[in-house]
Amino acid sequence: MNYKASIVIEKDEHGYYAYSPEPDGCQTEGRTFEEVMTNIKEAVEFYVETLTENEIAEWR
Repeated sequence: MNYKASIVIEKDEHGYYAYSPEPDGCQTEGRTFEEVMTNIKEAVEFYVETLTENEIAEWR
């Protein structure tokens, strides 16, 4: 099943930082853009795995 989440990616001198305002609490970092994208996708997927079906329906 596919879900949509807003992702914010910021670049600094150490690499990249990414977070998702919703679902709240999903955040990660990576040395490259590709790494941070992989990491944030995993963070959102892990978050979704913790939700009940009712919570998933509300999020959509």
